[in-house]
Amino acid sequence: MLSKKTRYAILALARLGREFGNGAIMISDIATSENIPQRFLENILLELKNLGILGSKLGKKGGYFLLRSPEEVKMSSIIRHFEGTIALTYCVSEKAYRPCEFCKDEKQCKLKSIFQTIRDNTFNILDQTSIAEIM
Repeated sequence: MLSKKTRYAILALARLGREFGNGAIMISDIATSENIPQRFLENILLELKNLGILGSKLGKKGGYFLLRSPEEVKMSSIIRHFEGTIALTYCVSEKAYRPCEFCKDEKQCKLKSIFQTIRDNTFNILDQTSIAEIM
């Protein structure tokens, strides 16, 4: 399951994608239109800025904007950042690997190969899906 933080990040990015090229959007506008608590959204947008996905502008007409086109922002990078991994189990995670606590020999584990396939297919779908497709 995706966390609220990840879902809110995706909603905010979709909103910013719809306004791509129109300047900065105020946090309060994004929070209201997407029904996201503003304080929570502020932290999410700051993280996305630190990732290099968003830019910001200070002042009366300030806010956030996408630095790249919506077609270039892939769901895989967003989900990996906020969730840490796409894998369903740690023993197949590329970013958060831990030895399996249930099997004696990971190399012989039939479940591991199934979960690796699920991870790979999920990643491929997310990597081919951009913010533009959910706007």
